Amino acid sequence: MNYTADAPAVWEPDFAEADDCLLSSDQCVVRAQHYFVKGLIEIPVIDSDAVFSWGVWVSLSRESFSRTADLWDRTGREDETPYFGWLTTDLAVYSPTTLNLKTHVHTRPIGERPYVELEDTDHPLAVEQRKGITLARVREIAAVLLHPSSDEQR
Repeated sequence: MNYTADAPAVWEPDFAEADDCLLSSDQCVVRAQHYFVKGLIEIPVIDSDAVFSWGVWVSLSRESFSRTADLWDRTGREDETPYFGWLTTDLAVYSPTTLNLKTHVHTRPIGERPYVELEDTDHPLAVEQRKGITLARVREIAAVLLHPSSDEQR
C-alpha cells in the first residue's frame, strides 16, 4: 500500500562522491544549494480501512531545511508550522508530471515521516489526495509500477 522514491528527481549517482552532497533515507542536499526532505503523500482508500502512501521528496528553502534539521530529534516538533516546498518526485502514473507541484510539509512526531499536503489544485494526484482512491486504483498503480511500459520508464 505504498511506494517510495529513493532520491529526488535531481539526484545523480555521481553526487554520492561529492563533499557538498548528501543523500540519506530522510534528507538530501545537492551541491550545498538545494535541500530536500522525504515525506508521505497519504491517500485514503475509500473502499477499505487502508491508506495508500507515496514516499516522495520535497525541496525546501535553506531556512526551512535548517529548521527541520534542528528539530529532528526534538519532542514536540509536530507543533511546527508547515513548511512550503516543491514536489521533486516524478510519479509516472500521473499526467501531467508531478514535478514542482506546490506542497506544505507537516512535521510529525519523532520517528514519523512528514505529511506532504498538496496544494488544492485539479492535478490528478491532488484530487486523489483530497477525495481518495479505490482498491481497484491501487491495483492499477501497482500494475504500472511493477510492469512499466517503455513510456513510463523515465
